[in-house]
Amino acid sequence: MAATGSKPSESDCLVSESPKKAAVSEEEYHDESQNLSKEHKIRLKVDLRLCTIGGLLCSLNLLDSGIISSASVTSMQKDLGLDVGNHYSVSILIFTVASVCFQLPATLAVRILGPRIFFGIITFGFGLITLCTAFIHSWKQMIVMRVLLGIFMSGIYPGLALLISSWYRREELQLRFAYLQCGEVVVLATGGIVNFGLNNLDGRGGLKGWQWMFVVQGLAACVIGIATYWWIVDFPEKAQQSFHFLDEAETKIVVARIQQDRGDVVPTPFSWPEVLKHFLDLKIYGFAATFFLLNLVSTALSYFLPIILQNGMGFTTNQAILLSAPPYYYAVIPVLISSRVGDKYRLRGPVITFNSLCLITGFGMLGFSKQVTVRYIGTYLATGAYVSNWAALNSYQASNITGQWKRAVTAAAVTACNGLGGVAGSFIVRRNEAPRYLTAIWVSIGSHILIISIIVAFSAYFYTANQKQSRGKKVVERTEGFRYTY
Repeated sequence: MAATGSKPSESDCLVSESPKKAAVSEEEYHDESQNLSKEHKIRLKVDLRLCTIGGLLCSLNLLDSGIISSASVTSMQKDLGLDVGNHYSVSILIFTVASVCFQLPATLAVRILGPRIFFGIITFGFGLITLCTAFIHSWKQMIVMRVLLGIFMSGIYPGLALLISSWYRREELQLRFAYLQCGEVVVLATGGIVNFGLNNLDGRGGLKGWQWMFVVQGLAACVIGIATYWWIVDFPEKAQQSFHFLDEAETKIVVARIQQDRGDVVPTPFSWPEVLKHFLDLKIYGFAATFFLLNLVSTALSYFLPIILQNGMGFTTNQAILLSAPPYYYAVIPVLISSRVGDKYRLRGPVITFNSLCLITGFGMLGFSKQVTVRYIGTYLATGAYVSNWAALNSYQASNITGQWKRAVTAAAVTACNGLGGVAGSFIVRRNEAPRYLTAIWVSIGSHILIISIIVAFSAYFYTANQKQSRGKKVVERTEGFRYTY
């Protein structure tokens, strides 16, 4: 795969100018330095406001899977009848189905209602439903709670992907998606340790350990939902409307740099034909397929890791809950390093391929080694790789499309297929295959071989399109000067 062919930055253009224009006056150099300094300060402001709350909001989905997976090795399954047949898998499945069905309207609602109102409402609703789950008494009631939770969660991932991709230039995206992932996995890992402590409250206040998990973390999500209204920021063209954020002059700088990068800051007027026409672009289906394949693995690990540790490796309940946390802390390291490399050198395909190979290695260790230590190390490699690829794949799709409604459609489509991958992933870890879980191992390995194949095909297409664009034979994404990044 070749290096990126994206549009060069201003600094790149200065280097490539002819000798007659190479000499820059001291005044022009000073102005350029001032502008870069202003951009850096504004970007830092955006990072501190948007990526921090974004990481917390992203964590809600994994917070849910963390509670469910930790509670699954306590008395919850027996108490609610989830240990009968495939009731537990169905409770995971139904959440994903509800989420997928509401993905597109929820993503469009982010643009129509604005991020502050939208994310504030759905986050508070998530917390309230999680809190109520502590007081249910049957698996049927659990199904109802999971459907409601899926509806409220449907806009989190695609909405944040849309918002993040609207604020940053293409060469800055992967690291920002990595920041979201760091917040997400750290909260998940910490949640596992918190769940260990909450499980020890079993019997206190008339509640069982798994009920305390839902009560405490549901209340925490409600508080985050209230804070979100003031914390999160609006889209760039309305940045000055955010609470104590950018002034009008800073907003103009942000809008100008995004407009220079891809020319799609302000959306065209909303209409269903304007939105639905973007489903004719076959790239969207390729991007969506990679997320489906990725989430086969992430669902299997995030929901079933404690079960694998307990039934597959022989750890006790509390040991399984505690040992499921460190792989997620480790994942912060590879996601930051790979994203930094991807943005610095404007590489997407090679980074995704490397992460996929790491995951294949990790699952090979998990499935085919007889030593518990080697198998456990395999969970580190696999977890770090799929977390890293979430950031890489998001930047890959966001860097190769233009137009706000197309961004919304693509974000909804890839998140919907991400959810469908979760549906499949909830069934590949089969209890009767303990301790090897070979179906999950082979499906995970095969899925990432397919991801590599799709990325190779995309990169070949992007390279060819960029070559035609260089010769003036093609306008990429109907935007003059736009070039694909691969």
